[in-house]
Amino acid sequence: MNSPQAADLTPIIESLGIPQIQRHLFLCTDPTKPKCCPKEDSLTAWNYLKKRLQELGLDRPTELRPDCIFRTKADCLRVCTQGPILLVYPDGVWYRNAMPEVIEEIIQRHVLKGEVVAEYAIAQHPLPDPPPSPSV
Repeated sequence: MNSPQAADLTPIIESLGIPQIQRHLFLCTDPTKPKCCPKEDSLTAWNYLKKRLQELGLDRPTELRPDCIFRTKADCLRVCTQGPILLVYPDGVWYRNAMPEVIEEIIQRHVLKGEVVAEYAIAQHPLPDPPPSPSV
């Protein structure tokens, strides 16, 4: 990150808490061509996820909680059934039927306690450990 372009982004990166991200939640929402669920359901799920992470103070690092949880809208996560689909990284857990009541359970059990919510999990494939950095 030594380039001038990257340096210009430093204040934004720091203000968002990107170095403190603990988990990143991807939600299939607001699709161009709804397949896994009605578009309205996906937007209801997205608005709930966004609101709850903010209410719980999980969306930005704080003095009491130095890490944070990021969320991103995904047009389609390619499962195309039993949606909305929610993906939790780096754990690599894929959840089905991610409507508000299920999202709340995922937040409380998975995000806060590290427990996979088996009733809604459809797949698990954690990110591999990164390869060692090459010696310079």
